[in-house]
Amino acid sequence: MYPMNSPIPLNSKALVVHDIEALNHVNPNSPNVNSGNGVPNGAPFANNLMTGTKRLQDELEKTGTKMRQHEDNLKFLKSQKNQLDDAILDLQVNLGKSLSSGAPSTEDGGSSLGRSEEETVEQISKHEKSAANIFCQLKICHGIQLSNPALSQELLGVVATLGKVEDDNLSRLFSEYLGLPKMLSVVCKTYDGIKALETYDFDGAVNKFTGLYALGSSVGHSLEGRFLVICLENLRPYAGEIIADDPQKRLDILHPRLPNGEIPAGFLGFAVNMVHIDRSHLYSLTSSGCGLRETLFYNLFSRLQVYRTRAEMLVALPFITDGAVSLDGGMISATGVFALGSREDVGVTFPRCSGKDRLPVKYYELENQLKQKKWEKDRLQEDIRREQALLDQQKYNYQLQKQEFLRFIADSSSFLTQHQLQTAGRVQTPR
Repeated sequence: MYPMNSPIPLNSKALVVHDIEALNHVNPNSPNVNSGNGVPNGAPFANNLMTGTKRLQDELEKTGTKMRQHEDNLKFLKSQKNQLDDAILDLQVNLGKSLSSGAPSTEDGGSSLGRSEEETVEQISKHEKSAANIFCQLKICHGIQLSNPALSQELLGVVATLGKVEDDNLSRLFSEYLGLPKMLSVVCKTYDGIKALETYDFDGAVNKFTGLYALGSSVGHSLEGRFLVICLENLRPYAGEIIADDPQKRLDILHPRLPNGEIPAGFLGFAVNMVHIDRSHLYSLTSSGCGLRETLFYNLFSRLQVYRTRAEMLVALPFITDGAVSLDGGMISATGVFALGSREDVGVTFPRCSGKDRLPVKYYELENQLKQKKWEKDRLQEDIRREQALLDQQKYNYQLQKQEFLRFIADSSSFLTQHQLQTAGRVQTPR
């Protein structure tokens, strides 16, 4: 007989065959097997024994089949995981090569971006009692995991921190065009964010113990005066096309054209397309699937044109529909409205782009592929854990069924042996 804690055999059929053969020395139809002393007689007992044996054997074989299926699934899943590991490694190598070959060299590597963002936050912090400063302090202290879920999900940031530009001159030019109130505007996704920022008493007065006022107090800054909040949901988005295969999703706006079909001299492009936006804010921030360029920055800049010099901008005046700026300080804020005088330092500017922000399209394609492979690997690991748990459960079931079968065989053999001894004694005793 098998000990109760013996290893589980690979073939459950081998287990049952061995133990059934152990009963073959008993002939259930023999006259020696009768109903004396309550013992079942002949064929009925044999049928019950074979039926019980067959049932337990079928259960063992069924569980063994399930075990082999889960083992095969695990083997397949692990081979898939190994292939994903190799693909991820290859993508990481190619990504590194693309980064080293595509990024322009700088004296301080990629640290200029972080330093520029810190500079912008420092500029905002000088406006201590502004909503923009409170938001930045909350982000530093709490990482935007605010106690108010509506604010955590709705607030995107401050206009000045949501875009980057190529150089300091463009940064100062764009910030001057927008003006300080717009640069310090807080941006949220839907009107729910507006409602969470500020509430009112019954008489219509602002309740300064709720919303952003209460959060400001939590970081030691009071909020005073008016502040602008831009709600993406309520903006009219750009209705045209996006430049095909452009990683920054720049807007496909028609360039101004002279009567001869040429682009005006000195025209550099549209301001809305000169702002670099983090990839997380390029897609699906609104219910219609628009990002920051089609909503926020298009409404801030519209079709603002950028020229190399003031003189070239004035020559192109008949073709300017929504204002223009020039790198040497010229500014037309709207059709027929000219901003004269010296340039004004707004004090809050956009961060500068880093080398990584100017990487080729191939880099972002590889980056997306790497994210997709890592996501597939995470899903695969979940499948592996689930299959392993199912296999462990089937092994446990198999062990229980095996022990039940062994007890059945042992009890049947003992019962038949005892009955044979009893009937043999009665045959030998003279009447």
